[in-house]
Amino acid sequence: MRAAEEVVGGVGRRWTVLLGGFLLSLMGGMSYAWGSFVVPLRVDWGWTAAEATLPLTILIVVFAIAMIPAGWLPVQPTVAVQDVAPRDFVKDPVFFLLWLALASVIGGGLTAIGLLTAYGELELQLSPAQAALSISLYALVNGLGRPAAGWFADRVGTVRVMITVYTVQAVVFLALPWVATTRLSLFVCALLLGAGYAVTFALFPVVVAAGFGTKYLGMNYGLVFSAFGFGAITGLMGSWLLDRTGSFTPAFLLAGSTTVVGLLLLVYLRKKLGVA
Repeated sequence: MRAAEEVVGGVGRRWTVLLGGFLLSLMGGMSYAWGSFVVPLRVDWGWTAAEATLPLTILIVVFAIAMIPAGWLPVQPTVAVQDVAPRDFVKDPVFFLLWLALASVIGGGLTAIGLLTAYGELELQLSPAQAALSISLYALVNGLGRPAAGWFADRVGTVRVMITVYTVQAVVFLALPWVATTRLSLFVCALLLGAGYAVTFALFPVVVAAGFGTKYLGMNYGLVFSAFGFGAITGLMGSWLLDRTGSFTPAFLLAGSTTVVGLLLLVYLRKKLGVA
């Protein structure tokens, strides 16, 4: 009887993980797709850019909060690192630095999701299909870039990869209004920015595990990942700046600046945690 219960429990946990992965992928697809609705909502329905971005912001906040209880899914310890319980983790100043670093770098990614398509249509006069291709390329690199990020992290070092990619992300955002002047250059920028999003999702859990163990990794990373919701504010502020100035430049400069903040925090945390 006990053996049967263990088998049923194992099957249940397996399907819980699969369902969770499916819902996570579905949420990611919804966030990418939303960028395609921004221009029609502004042009045909009279919404401001901030209003068109607000539903995506709410979705991200709810998703980030839901990740906290989702973290209770048990994880078997696999490495000899001192395991830190969530109640102690949140008391460590490193937790707040990790939280702020994730919020800072993810804000740029969410700005890209919300505004790249609109930028292509309004600034470059691309067709809706051509403009939407930029976010499709962004999503492609985000998906394929995650295993690649892990491969490089195993050979070069986790934080080294993060610092390198976030440096590129910051430069692209800060230069985008002057560089992305053609369809091809916009697509190149989208590909580079997608790498930043991929690295965030692939390697932040590794940093948490390396510093605080894997026994409570689900909950600890869920707490750090709640910063994802706060990072959505950057995208919302970028849309507000677009409404106020009529230019995409302040929004992309804001995204680049927050990326720099996250980059500097990771440089500090690399020494603090002793992670390569």
